[in-house]
Amino acid sequence: MFEFLFLVAFTLVLVFTGVSLIGLLIAVAAGFAVMAVVGMLGLVFKLLPWIIVIALGIWFFRERNAEKQQTSRHRRY
Repeated sequence: MFEFLFLVAFTLVLVFTGVSLIGLLIAVAAGFAVMAVVGMLGLVFKLLPWIIVIALGIWFFRERNAEKQQTSRHRRY
C-alpha cells in the first residue's frame, strides 16, 4: 500500500510542477521499478527466517536419507 501511495503522491507532485506527459510517464515508470525492487527486498528480509528454516530442513532430510542409503547398501539379506 505504501508503494501505491508513493506513486500517487509522486505523480501529483510532478503534475503540479508542470512536468510534461512524457517526463511524467518516464518518472512514474522509474519510480514503480525502484519501489518494486525495494518491496521485493523487503519481502525477502521479512521471510528470511523461514527461508533459513526450510533450507536447514532440506539439509537435514538429505543427510538422513544419505545415511539410510549407505547403511542399506552394506546390509545383505
